Amino acid sequence: MSFITAALDKIAAPERRTLAVAGGAHILHDGFTDLLYVLLPLWQAEFGLGYAEVGLLRALYAGSMAGFQVPSGLIAERIGGPLLLGLGTALAGIGYLVAGASAGFVILALALVVGGIGSSVQHPIGAHLVSQAFPGARSRQALATYNFSGDLGKMAFPAATAWLLTLMPWRAATMVIGIVGLAAAAAILAVRGLPGRSAGLAAAAEDKAADSAAAGGRGGFPLLLAIAMIDSATRMGFLTFLPFLLQKKGADLPMIGIALTLIFTGGAAGKLVCGWVGTRLGVVASVFLTEGLTAAGIVALLPLPLYAGLAVLLLIGVALNGTSSVLYGTVPELVAPERRQRAFSIFYTGGVGAGALAPVVYGAASDLADVTVMMLLIAAVVLVTLPLTWKLRPALTQS
Repeated sequence: MSFITAALDKIAAPERRTLAVAGGAHILHDGFTDLLYVLLPLWQAEFGLGYAEVGLLRALYAGSMAGFQVPSGLIAERIGGPLLLGLGTALAGIGYLVAGASAGFVILALALVVGGIGSSVQHPIGAHLVSQAFPGARSRQALATYNFSGDLGKMAFPAATAWLLTLMPWRAATMVIGIVGLAAAAAILAVRGLPGRSAGLAAAAEDKAADSAAAGGRGGFPLLLAIAMIDSATRMGFLTFLPFLLQKKGADLPMIGIALTLIFTGGAAGKLVCGWVGTRLGVVASVFLTEGLTAAGIVALLPLPLYAGLAVLLLIGVALNGTSSVLYGTVPELVAPERRQRAFSIFYTGGVGAGALAPVVYGAASDLADVTVMMLLIAAVVLVTLPLTWKLRPALTQS
């Protein structure tokens, strides 16, 4: 973390404040999204749910988050990004408060929809605030720091939730999570001096000059989007049902929390390492490497006992999350500068939407067969990205 601190020390206070707010929101909302993996087994036992219903719960949160990202951007243009970011964070906290008070599956499902809508504001607004505060060439490094911050939430919140569950019932723990969301919303709304529309306009001229060199050959974005959607579906499907696979191996709740922390730690490392690998090996070789390792890691995990499986999870996390870093950085190579904002919105929405649908599909497969067979299916489907990536080569060569 020292490199992040050193980078923050070199930038002006308003920029640091913006990066801190956007990064803090990213930590919270990614943590809110991924701590669900700890709660799902408890909700299955509490409400007598099948695997398809468990997948539906995860899909409702992710689906509402995906579906409202583009509207969030439009609303932010009218009322301001910082205000909407604070309001959305409060709504996410309220969603968890309602979940903690839910008496049945329907109320729980509605609570997750509310929470997902609240979290939908984070990606489009947070990334936009950072890009406004750091115009031109500096935006790439600032956005990399912002993106990495989300992985801190993925590591911290599931582990903290698992710890809370050793101290109190799940309803009380979920209420605590909701209160944290409300406190974070109040902090965001209290911050002054975040960038507005004028900063974006001031950066436009510098961005246009910096982007002109990359505006040559275009194409291949639909293929890239398809690869990203399969990758996201793989990640969400695997993470949703990993706790159930670990339960079959004898894991209790604290152990599941440790396992999720391991895989998210590997994911954070993968996001940093694979960005570097992508620049060295190229997009095609990098995707072949990460997706191949993902499939191999999932297959290797299945027959292993619990503690040996924990060691494999770290490697799976690197590959599972690393591909997204390569794909996200490829969007500017395939889309003209004037169309990138819309392209990134579609890219985020497609990836999150596929991730929302995947738990329902894979949950139904688990009900028909079992979790082990479903994991083999996930490993097979992720390999579909390999021929798609190979077909992407001409567009990458042109760009």
